[in-house]
This record gives sequence, C-alpha cells and structure tokens, in this order.
Amino acid sequence: MGKLQSKVKRNGSKYRAESRREECAPVQLPRQHSRAHNDAVTYIAALKSDLCVSGGKDKAVVVSNWRTGSALKRLVGHEREVTKVSCVFGSNRLFSASRDKTVLMWDLHGKLGPAQRFMGHHLIVTGLAVSADCRLLLTGSRDNTLCKWDVESGQCVQNTGICRNLVTHLCWVPGESYVLQTSEDKMIRVWDSRDLQVAHTFPMKQYIQMHCDVSQDGNYCLTCSNGFGGQGCEATLWDLRQTKDKVCEYRGHLQSTASCIFLPVGMCDTPAVATSSHDCTVKIWDQNTGACLSNLFLDGAGPLSSLAVCDSSSVLCATFNSGIYSLQMDRSKGAALRQVLNF
Repeated sequence: MGKLQSKVKRNGSKYRAESRREECAPVQLPRQHSRAHNDAVTYIAALKSDLCVSGGKDKAVVVSNWRTGSALKRLVGHEREVTKVSCVFGSNRLFSASRDKTVLMWDLHGKLGPAQRFMGHHLIVTGLAVSADCRLLLTGSRDNTLCKWDVESGQCVQNTGICRNLVTHLCWVPGESYVLQTSEDKMIRVWDSRDLQVAHTFPMKQYIQMHCDVSQDGNYCLTCSNGFGGQGCEATLWDLRQTKDKVCEYRGHLQSTASCIFLPVGMCDTPAVATSSHDCTVKIWDQNTGACLSNLFLDGAGPLSSLAVCDSSSVLCATFNSGIYSLQMDRSKGAALRQVLNF
C-alpha cells in the first residue's frame, strides 16, 4: 500500500490554479464584441483618448475604439507576426515591429499601406521607442543591435551592438534623450539616444528581463522578469536618478511577468503599478510598499501579453486566447479591476 501511494504524483500547478481562483473575487462577464485579431494579441498601446493600437500573430496592426470594442482600421503589411507596437499618445503616427525583421510606420488618417519602412535588422525586431516629437525612432532586435532611425527619411543614422544583448523591450524616458532597455542577458541599460551609448546600467537580475516602463515624471522605471513556479516572475522598481540598487520588488505571480506599467496619478488612492503574467492574472501593486492591492484572474485568456493605460480609470489587457480586455478600476472597492469589454 505504501509503495502504491509513493507512485501517486500530485499536479502542483493544478492546485495552484485552483487556489488562484479562490483568491480572486468573481467578476461579471464582459460584453463580447468581434475580435480585433484572429490569433494571439502580442502587444497593445493607447493611441488617443478612445483609440488603441494592437499587434498580433495574425500579422496585422489594428486600430480599435476601446470604449465600444469596434475595430476601425486593419493595417496589413508585415509578412510575419507583429511583436511590438508603439506610438506617441495623441499623435497620428504608429509603429509596428515584426518577426519579419522590419519596422513599419502607419498614418492613422492616411492610406492603409505603410507610410514608411525601416529595414536593417538581421533578426526579429523586439524593441520600439519613438521620441515625443516623432522624429526619431529606436529599434532593438535579437541580433544584439540597436538602430536609430530618421523617421521622415526612413534611414538608419546610427547603430550599435553589444554581445548577447538580445533586446526584449525599449521605452523612451519622458522629456529626456534617454531610452530604457531590457534584455535576455538579464541586464537593464539606459541609452543616450544622442550618441547611442550606454549611459547607465542597473545591477544584473537573476532572470531574463521581459518588459520595461518609465513613470511620467521620468524619475522611476519598472522592469519585469520571466520565471516559473513563482521563482523570478517579479517586477522591480528602480530610481533613474541613481543606479545603485532596486527601490522595491513586486512578487506574487506564478509564471513569467510579461508586462509592467505605471498607473496614472489618482487612479488609485496611492501611487500604483500594474503587472500581467502568463499565469492569467493582472495585479495592482502599491508602488511604495510592494503590497498587492488587487488581483484579477482572466479565466481561459491564456498567457497575458501586454497592458496599456487608456484613461484615469481604464486599463487594456492583451491576451493569447481571448483577444483584448478592457478593464475598469472600481474605486469603491479599493483598487479592484472589473471586466467591461472583450474584443
């Protein structure tokens, strides 16, 4: 009997998933709309007060009204999966990167085809950052290089490479010439876009850094890491004014944390950040203490790939299996999120 019992293997991940559902409060089903993409949504960004732009495995870039869930423009030009999209909030220009090694620029009110092409990387493009005036574009790739482009001409004006610097994400620091970068080599670098030199590095993390974001005041940055079984999977707050050590860590996800963003001032009662993970949860954290303020489990959504802030109370979440969710902050219940739309 004892021998038989020793052969029974318990599925730890199964029990973790069940406990995860118990922790998360039940939510109302969101209003369902036609999907913006017919495959996994890989990245999403806020474009205007009522518009968002998303990229997917279906090779398309889609502009949607996130308030109604309706797709307004479907932009087709990439030959392979779209990996990242980027834009300056309020502008009419949007950029997309792809596994086809190219970056395309699109005009919101122009023709459906790309307005500009940026070609020069030798492997999948995984990082996009555009300056506030939309005149400069920085791109990063798994080919270990960063390229700086003149947006108007489409010409690469400078490029540089660092061995094993497989770029995972780029983010422009508001009001500065600096760009934050995460990498598969677990390093976090701050680049000076004027000469494309590394200005600062933060202490190396233990796991691959998946994504980054910068606070609106330009003082702090967030990074998040991959991991499994609760090891790694954290987001980290850093002070851009000094590079000695982390300020705070946010731990609680069970699988890779794919996206991390700062929430607007006033969205919560305290400064807050949000993360999304392959464990199907979106978490809101107290920025200063690291306490988890709320936890939303998106059942059946699959890995959550990206987050974007829309306005002072709404967050968009891109998923692999269920398209895009519009989530709203319920201030009457602290920092709780509820599902509003699924498109």
